[in-house]
Amino acid sequence: MLRRLHGTKPTQHPDLLVGIDGSDDAGVFRLREDLALVQTVDFFTPIVDEPEDWGRIAASNALSDVYAMGGTPLTALQLIGWPREKLPFELMGRVIDGGVEVLAEAECLLVGGHSIDDDEPKYGFAITGIVHPDDVMTNAAGEPGDVLVLTKPIGTGIISTAIKRGVASQEQRDAAVQIMCKLNASAAAAARRVRVRCATDVTGFGLLGHLIEIIRASGVSAELDAGAVPLLPGARRLATDGLVPGGTERNLSAVRRATDFGPVDNTMQVILADAQTSGGLLLAIAEPLHAALLQALAEEGVDAWMVGRLTPRSFEDGPSGSVRVR
Repeated sequence: MLRRLHGTKPTQHPDLLVGIDGSDDAGVFRLREDLALVQTVDFFTPIVDEPEDWGRIAASNALSDVYAMGGTPLTALQLIGWPREKLPFELMGRVIDGGVEVLAEAECLLVGGHSIDDDEPKYGFAITGIVHPDDVMTNAAGEPGDVLVLTKPIGTGIISTAIKRGVASQEQRDAAVQIMCKLNASAAAAARRVRVRCATDVTGFGLLGHLIEIIRASGVSAELDAGAVPLLPGARRLATDGLVPGGTERNLSAVRRATDFGPVDNTMQVILADAQTSGGLLLAIAEPLHAALLQALAEEGVDAWMVGRLTPRSFEDGPSGSVRVR
């Protein structure tokens, strides 16, 4: 996920199609008229107990940024921070095995990497992909009236916290890990088939945070149907019990300024801001084409939910737009 650093002037270049100024999922640089590079990097500390699953999730999460831009991943560089005096290298090897397994599934080649001695284990990838410049999907291409389609249920941050505290059920753990390990490749393929132009993946800033990035970049507002948003098993109960990660709490504080929650209860507000790992794609597509998108997703074996729509930005919405939750 690209962020504009405080005080940093965005890079300008005629072939830089997507840089840091739009809060998009990856950078895109044009090599020639029919080919552009997509580049991203992502890594994090363990979110599950099983090392292979941590590796799988880290790879799926990093690859997702390329899929969210409409691209195809080609190569990966591995990033590892490891406390060599505290944890055996055999354990690190199991993490790597999980990551390489998912890279192979994505037909993305591991070509190198870098490791450092670190007090806290960290794992992830820098991914390079390709895309036709005409097929790039960005945060900034949304239009009023576009339907919002989500391709994975949310709640992984809450369930990961429950796993760490030893209170998640096996069903909750398995459902969350399965979702986090699932590639967004098929969802991206379906989106390309119907020429979706506005997309993001739902990761650390939660569903609301990433939707707000879309409305700000696209110059629109949005309506979100809380009742239509799919949840992982047990996410609501765990959130009610206070099993909420710090990142989710920070997200909720940040999105309140641009969100009208209406009648939505506090627990659902937390869930809509839940910090996700390797979440689904959030796609915006014109109303006349949304049926074709849902059909393409179904044919690719991807579950999908219509969760809202983009709306014209009014004076009351303020200069950055707003999200109305109903």
